[in-house]
Amino acid sequence: MLRRLAADDLAALAALERQAASPPRSRGMLAQTLADIDTRVVGIEARGRLVGHAIVARLPFEAELQALLVAPDHRRRGLAGELLGAVIEQARRWQSERLLLEVRAGNGGAIALYRRAGFTEDGRRRGYYPPREAGEGREDAVLMSLPLDRR
Repeated sequence: MLRRLAADDLAALAALERQAASPPRSRGMLAQTLADIDTRVVGIEARGRLVGHAIVARLPFEAELQALLVAPDHRRRGLAGELLGAVIEQARRWQSERLLLEVRAGNGGAIALYRRAGFTEDGRRRGYYPPREAGEGREDAVLMSLPLDRR
């Protein structure tokens, strides 16, 4: 079940971040995100448990996907696609001209998902992401966007 998350979802949201995000957002940062009038947090539940979420922010002319994650034990079930669809619809309701995002260059699954949804690569930020593990180099950010029609 997809739904907009609110302040009373903070504990579940923080637990999901600790389980699936690297690095996870702090509880305080998540509380600010939930309270921000120009940001939407969409969650997806399975059997009463929050198993995925997406964060989208409204900008002056565009919207930005700031996060999209699914719990490891619920991946490869189409949930990320459902969350992305909800984010795209929210950006359209805001009448945004395009939806922007950045993704680690090595995250092939996410890049494929975004391409299937119509996103195209706009450029790269070289060495943007810190290494995930000791001994690894910094990773590029792939910048992508999706033009939005204003149906």
